[in-house]
Amino acid sequence: MRHFSPRRSRWGVAAAVSVLGAALLSGCGNPGGVDGDLMNGWAAIGAPTGFTPAAQTCHLANFSASGSRSAYEEVDCQLKHRTETVYVGEFPSPAADASEPPAAGSAGAREAYKVCDEKTAEYVGGPWRTARLWIGVTQPTAAAWSGGARWYRCEVLESSSVEDDGGLVQRVGSLRDALKELGSPLLLTCYAVKLDKNGEIDTMPAAPCAAAHNAEFVGVWDAGDRAYPETSDDWDQFHEGCRGLIASYVGVPADEDLQYRAGVVSLPGGEDVWAMGDRGVRCYLWVDTSLKSSLKGKGAKALPVQYQ
Repeated sequence: MRHFSPRRSRWGVAAAVSVLGAALLSGCGNPGGVDGDLMNGWAAIGAPTGFTPAAQTCHLANFSASGSRSAYEEVDCQLKHRTETVYVGEFPSPAADASEPPAAGSAGAREAYKVCDEKTAEYVGGPWRTARLWIGVTQPTAAAWSGGARWYRCEVLESSSVEDDGGLVQRVGSLRDALKELGSPLLLTCYAVKLDKNGEIDTMPAAPCAAAHNAEFVGVWDAGDRAYPETSDDWDQFHEGCRGLIASYVGVPADEDLQYRAGVVSLPGGEDVWAMGDRGVRCYLWVDTSLKSSLKGKGAKALPVQYQ
């Protein structure tokens, strides 16, 4: 935007008015091409328009569920950034008719998350839950909503690990088609689970499947309408669902012996995304021995009954 000096503008206007006044007082009439109407040649001022973010852009700021115009800062995806917008949609009615943005867990918020789930898979080139990726929905601030904004942004970011405390990665390069890459480093593969003194998982760092490891990602189980797991019985249902994926992945019977072939790690998303309708549970097989290759399709000989 060009800027003009207030002093020069003020004096310029004053000089123009003085000249025009002198002409009128002199009785000489208007110069040729001047009709005396100072406004009829000006274009009408259009109605004010609100800010709408752009899709397929990268951003310096951390993810936020509420996006203000002042915090919006696009950056070239080839520079370090934190989040990437894969899609920008618009809330439909009845959510769009409300006096404030959709609350977390509301029908409008869940529908936006569902769209973002689908759009992200298309954008990255595969199921994003099979990779170190996380998605979120950013919507307008309350002030912007009251001004007519009805957009929402589908955001994707890279996580440093599969663990609950996995940090946000400041990456270089777009995530567009990132999962189409053969052997993408983002894909979930093998892990070296370490336990704490209580026998609980302490850390779960990634490891090459050709190196020593004791856990392996087997797929994503859909928990359906189940509540977020809180009790041992809840977790048993999740583990049972993941065991079914272990059986299919390795090529062993999904019978009573399966629990004695391998342990299981079930990792749903956080309660925040669960409220948005995310029912994808990442499932991992886990053994007490050290493995040096993937167990995919290896069958019963590679995963014998051993925990009875």
